[in-house]
Amino acid sequence: MHRNGASFVELLDRARRSPRIILASFGRLARSNAVPGLALTALLLLVQAAHFGASAELGNLVFDAYQRVHPRAYESAPVRVVDIDDATLAKLGQWPWPRTDVAKLTRALAQAGAAAIAYDVVFSEPDRTGAGHDAALGQTFAETPAVTGFFLTRETNNVRPTLKAGFAISGTDPLNSLPLYRGSIVPLATINNNAKGSGFVSMVGGNDGIVRSIPLVSRIDDQLVPSLSVEALRVAQQAGAILLKTTNGSGELGGGAAGIVSLKIGAFEIPTTRAGELWMYYTAPVQGRTVPAWKILTGALSPSELKSLFGGTIVIVGTGASGLRDLVATPVSDRELGAVVHAQAIEQMILGRFLVRPDWADGLERTLILLLGIGLALGLAPLGALRGGLIAAIALIVAIGGSWVAFRYYLLLVDPTFSALTILGVYIADTSFSFYREERARAHIRSAFNHYLSPELVERIARNPGQLELGGEERDMTVMFCDIRGFSRISEKLTPQQIITFLNAFLSPLTEVLLRRSATIDKFIGDAILAFWNAPLPDPDHARNAAFATLEMLSRLNDMNRDFVDDKSKAWPGEVRIGIGMNSGPCYVGNIGSAQRLNYSLIGDTVNLASRIEGLTKTYGVSIAIGNDLANRLSDFALIELDMVRAVGRDSAEKLFAILGPPNLRADSDFEKLNALQDEMLGAYRRQDWDGADAVLLKIAPLAEKFGLEKLQHLYVERVTAYRKSPPPPDWDGVHQATSK
Repeated sequence: MHRNGASFVELLDRARRSPRIILASFGRLARSNAVPGLALTALLLLVQAAHFGASAELGNLVFDAYQRVHPRAYESAPVRVVDIDDATLAKLGQWPWPRTDVAKLTRALAQAGAAAIAYDVVFSEPDRTGAGHDAALGQTFAETPAVTGFFLTRETNNVRPTLKAGFAISGTDPLNSLPLYRGSIVPLATINNNAKGSGFVSMVGGNDGIVRSIPLVSRIDDQLVPSLSVEALRVAQQAGAILLKTTNGSGELGGGAAGIVSLKIGAFEIPTTRAGELWMYYTAPVQGRTVPAWKILTGALSPSELKSLFGGTIVIVGTGASGLRDLVATPVSDRELGAVVHAQAIEQMILGRFLVRPDWADGLERTLILLLGIGLALGLAPLGALRGGLIAAIALIVAIGGSWVAFRYYLLLVDPTFSALTILGVYIADTSFSFYREERARAHIRSAFNHYLSPELVERIARNPGQLELGGEERDMTVMFCDIRGFSRISEKLTPQQIITFLNAFLSPLTEVLLRRSATIDKFIGDAILAFWNAPLPDPDHARNAAFATLEMLSRLNDMNRDFVDDKSKAWPGEVRIGIGMNSGPCYVGNIGSAQRLNYSLIGDTVNLASRIEGLTKTYGVSIAIGNDLANRLSDFALIELDMVRAVGRDSAEKLFAILGPPNLRADSDFEKLNALQDEMLGAYRRQDWDGADAVLLKIAPLAEKFGLEKLQHLYVERVTAYRKSPPPPDWDGVHQATSK
């Protein structure tokens, strides 16, 4: 009785029925396996809905990658950047310049026909190079379409910019959706009051400092203020108020505080985020967009060239020189001039090339999390790890591919990260939990049967309980018996403990060789090894694997005889020799035994003959002897025919061969000569031509010594001598009758 009260027969019956039990409970198992995936789905849904900073950045990184792979194609637009770069300062002197130089630059651009000249520079301090310079610049601004810039600050002050145009709002006031600033740094009144427009130049990157969107409108306390790019576009069109559309004034979805949907600036309508930001869709670096300031101020460009460059354009003036650099990081560039970012924003407004994250994107992403999470959690369990992994991979490709298609062809920003995390997370959770459940089930089987069966069989049963049925199948196999020569005499010289130590040292390396050559170890019988190939796993090359394995066993034994002889920890008895018998053919393999004990083994005439052949290696003095069927499969190996033998307990004769080496030895000239002589000798021997056989045996003698076949050569010399004295009957078939196993 088992300690839990169940007999082995009862346990066996349960195990036999286990496939049906598993099928009957499959639905319950699938549902239970879905729990981790469903829990993970719920967690990811909460994280996505909470918009944690770190989780939101994942989507931004994906969108960054999209822009690097496919940046906005540069299209000619009436926007230019004038850069006060290092070359300009080298030619015209260090910054800050006298305001008269700025005035000169402004007039030159205006005379070239610029529609708006916006400075990404804040003239907040008086010019120290000369009195009246600020007034001169102010006068120039009054005569040109100039736009000044100012900074937004979080620090409270009473400074407010003088706006040149107001806002008209369609819908509820969106103040609560905009970032709050408490003050500003503005240009001098003498300069700013005369400008045609004034906008803030502040832009803030994400948590990683990358500028992915720029604000088009912001607030200082309760005052709405426009950006430099918005004011430049407005001035270029000589437009009036800027129209803001908010969520509850546009018919779009949106809960909570009213958010901005779009800005209308003259003839152009620009979609924005709820916080009034424009998603930037950057181009790769473009040289034609930027002109160094020195070319304008030094006359390097003719009036016609200036008109061609700046006529009817919006010009953004910025400082790119070392020490002055207004540089920001973007998805496509680590160091981009702030003026270029403003210019690209205006290009998008004019060209109508907008990246949009629609109001339904969050809902779509959450729906995908739910559908994918629930569907995969319930559907992966029955499929297994491999097919489930294929389904998960397809779902992953569809989720990411759909997001890419939305970006590439429709300029929509749909975040695939949480869908991808859901797919990966549910698959990992399902696979891990399934593995855990299977391991628990296997542990239960091991616990139930380890008192009755061998550990190897218990492990096989744990992997597939259906294998418990008695019986097996017929297969074409190669079988090997290996035995130590003179083990009885060796045992007489050793204590029982030394015998065990020696056998462990002997069997372990040879077992490693066999397993490496795809053998299945059936059992160890004292000093003997029974192994076979082509079961339980198919091995189409089983004959060759067996041949190579036995040759490697001999090589390994030679190493052990050399290395272990003086190692007392191995109890090595001196020169150890083995005999190996092999045969190929049909065998019956499977769980063989009784209801009380099973063993995965094999039976059949092929097995019996292999055992007899192993015994005959002593008779012929060879290390590896094989049957005719196996020899036919190893035609490229160095084989030599030994004899035609009728083994003990068999009626039919078997042609025996010895394996002397691998295929490369077959081409050896001495082996070819030996093989030819052996065939000639056996022909004469079987014809009862004793003189002819004797003559060939004399020729074989030196070659036999080289290949370790002295005993074989002496055996035939003795037989020929004996048959001379007492000839066999006339109908003798040349078969030797073995008298011992």
